[in-house]
Parts: sequence; C-alpha cells; structure tokens
Amino acid sequence: MSNFIRQWWRSRRFRHALKRGDTKLAKQIFKEIEEARAGFSLLEKQFRKQLQAEQDAKSRVHENVTLRQKLQHALHQVETLEKKQHSSTLASPKLNPDSGFINLIRNQFNIIERDRYTLQSMGIDEGVFGDFEHRLALFLKKELKKQNPQNLKLEIEKARQDLESGDPHYNLKLSSHLYLIKSFLDNVYCSYLAWFLIYQAGLLPQNPKILDIAAGPSTVAFSLNLLLRSGSQFLEDIQPHISYYSLEKQALLQFRGLQLWRQYIEPEERATNIYFRFKTTDFLKYEAQDKKIPQSFFDFIVVSHCFFSDSDRRSSANLAYKKIFKDALSPDGLVLLIVQGEKLFSLYEKPLNEDRRQEQDVIEKFLEDLGLKLTWYKYLTSSGQRQPVSSDFVEKNLPPQKYIHAFKTQYLKYQSPSHYTVEDYAILGSLADIPSIS
Repeated sequence: MSNFIRQWWRSRRFRHALKRGDTKLAKQIFKEIEEARAGFSLLEKQFRKQLQAEQDAKSRVHENVTLRQKLQHALHQVETLEKKQHSSTLASPKLNPDSGFINLIRNQFNIIERDRYTLQSMGIDEGVFGDFEHRLALFLKKELKKQNPQNLKLEIEKARQDLESGDPHYNLKLSSHLYLIKSFLDNVYCSYLAWFLIYQAGLLPQNPKILDIAAGPSTVAFSLNLLLRSGSQFLEDIQPHISYYSLEKQALLQFRGLQLWRQYIEPEERATNIYFRFKTTDFLKYEAQDKKIPQSFFDFIVVSHCFFSDSDRRSSANLAYKKIFKDALSPDGLVLLIVQGEKLFSLYEKPLNEDRRQEQDVIEKFLEDLGLKLTWYKYLTSSGQRQPVSSDFVEKNLPPQKYIHAFKTQYLKYQSPSHYTVEDYAILGSLADIPSIS
C-alpha cells in the first residue's frame, strides 16, 4: 500500500473517531500521523493546536499546585518559627547548674557514672528523704485508722493483687493507700534522680510547666519538690514556681496525693511554690479537640511507669501519648519517660542485658512507637549493672526505709528490711530535631 493511501486511510479513521467523540482513539491515530511525518490537513492542524493548549493548561495546573505546596511549606516554616520565638519570649529562664549543688547530690547519693549510659546511685539526702518518709508514715497511719478494721485485711489483699498484676488499674478502695506503702518512695527516688540529671544538663526552667500523664498521687511533683529542697541553700536568690497539671484516671490517687501535700508538705517554710491543676480522666480516651489541656504549653510532659504489657492496651496508649505530645508540648518542650528496665525490654520480647547495641535498638524502637526522637537516656541503677539487685548487696550498701518498712511488714508481709532502690531507665525525648546531649 502506497504512503498516500496509508495517509488517506489514517485521516479517514481520524475524522470518524472525532465524529464518534472517541478522543482517546483520535489521539492514538493522530500520533500515527505525526510519526509518519506526513503533512497535516486543516482538521489535523486544528487538533494539534487543541492538544498543545491542553498540555499548556496541564502544565499551568501542575505549576500552580507546586507553587501552592511551596507556599504552604513556607507558611508552616514561618508559623513554626513564630511559635518558637513566642515560646522563647514567654519561657522561664533555665536554672543555671551550680557545681556546689551538683557535687552535694553526687556525694549524698553516692553517685557513680559507670559509663556514658549508666548511673549508679546508692545513697539519699538523709535530711530531705528521711523527713519526707517520716511525714508519709504519719499520713498513712492517720488514714488507715479511718478504715473499718474488720474489712481492712480483705481490702488490702484486693489492692495488693491489683498492684502486683502486670497492668494494675488502681481502682479499688485501698489502692491509693497501698501504692503509697509499696511503690511511692521508690518512684519518688527514681524521679528525683531524673530531675537531677535534667537540672545538671541545664534543661530545668526556673518556673517549669509540667504535664504528668497517669500521674498517680503526683509522684513527679513530690520528687521535684524534694530536689529543690535539697538545693535550697544554692537557690536562695531564686524562688522556683512549678505549674503542675495532673492527668489521672483514678480520682482517689489524685486526692490522696493532694491530701499528703496539703497536710505535710505545704505547711513547710521551705515548701516549693506549686500551682496544682487536676484533670480526672482516662488519657486513653484523649482527643485532640479536648482544649481543657493547654495547647503547646508544657516545658515537660512526664510518663512514669505507665507502659502496658498487653499489646492492645499498649497500642491504644501509644496513640494517645502521641496525640497529647503533639498538642500539649511547647515547641522546645521535652518528654521525660521513666520505665522499669526489665519491663522496657520485655515490651520487645528481649531480656534485660548489658548488650549496648541491643539496648539502644530497644530504646530507639520505644521512642519511635511514641513519635519521639532521643535527646538522652540513662539507666538508673543501685547495683551498677543491668540485673536484679541481690539481697546481700541491698543490706550492705543501700539506705533503709526506716518508717515505711513497718507498713510493708504489717500490710504486705515483707520479711526483709526495705531499702531505697532503683532499676529504671530515664529517657528524654523531643518532637523537634534537638541535638542529642551526651
């Protein structure tokens, strides 16, 4: 078939395709006409102009979309910068780490830096912790006297079983009392050391704004108060003020902590000035539109010992944590996570061990699940190793709990003396790209 006939046939098919409205086929045939390098008819020339116009329109649309995306990105950068500048303007100045205070704590707590990631502590500030423990014992004695003696043993046993479960609910009549007996002092001790590290790193504001998630009886507030009491002689010209927001499901835990504070801490001449605000709610049901929690406000958000073994509850909790961090943390804010060593590793089905690479993999995965980036972490330990503390080591080296042990013996049937111990990770993370701190 001659080229003339082929071209005539293609042109005929092209016209029929246009008549039927089959644009797709018309474009396909027109491409064949172009590739044949034959001359264009008037109709084909007009069609080519139409295709070019369509292509130009698509290019303009794409260009407009690209420009809109660039504009939105630029607006986001400007808003982020403005938020940071606004936050910096409103932010409380950081407490300047005092070498005298730091050395005092290191000596009193017999702190040894085993390596870059391990801090061993085998002591306490006897004056501060001894006085605090004594006041706690007086409070518990008074509160437990209010209970019906006939039901006390049964209620204590119910609460003990809940507290010793993998994921306690703290929802029983004496759960709050038993928590104060069983775990409160150790958790205050651990949190105290974490705040000390934050102070030492120059990251503690003079007037910190703190959101404590699953706050219990305000453990975090008590620990920070004790740290500031320990350093009172070095902070004479500074009057720190803490804005403390408790997010806790169990009202009795919140109430018991507030009772203890008002009766035995607040009357002290050297008590830290703290503004308490309580929200009694299940953080697992948190929604972004809940404006009752201040937005982009907190210098620190703390989650202490509230990480679930059950995978479904842990997934729900992680989702809620990520929403709260994103909504409530200030642009330069930090998240403090405190988690028992063995539990952290068990979440990823690994045994706690001295393998540093595996430890860092676990911590990176832990932070990734929470939408955070690592600033630093320390393993806080009484033994100096990532393994359980032997009873002989405890008896010989660690400070006793002089007043609370009697309650543990009476209500929890403890046989051995109680001591201050810690085997937890303190992990500091951020939402922003804040440089890591060694």
